[in-house]
Amino acid sequence: MKPRITLSLKSDGELEIHLNAEGRDLLVRELQSLSERWDHFHLAPNARDGDPPDLGDVGVGSVPYNEGDRIIEYGKVLFRPDEWDLAHFAHVMVG
Repeated sequence: MKPRITLSLKSDGELEIHLNAEGRDLLVRELQSLSERWDHFHLAPNARDGDPPDLGDVGVGSVPYNEGDRIIEYGKVLFRPDEWDLAHFAHVMVG
């Protein structure tokens, strides 16, 4: 099967991530590849659901699972080491 990842916001603002096994494996692989040298990856719509993305590194679906859900089609996942945030965004280092 092809990877399937769908990101949606529920009407109450809760984020839901729907994925099949291949989508899970792709997302985990991309997350584990993040480092100080490769600090981000992009999420973008699939050319067609299940196909590689037109833009970005990880393709996401555009068909909602539930009526009223808002699909998130574009995004960016950023790796932020503590020392970077301490130097540039100390306000997020609470607690």
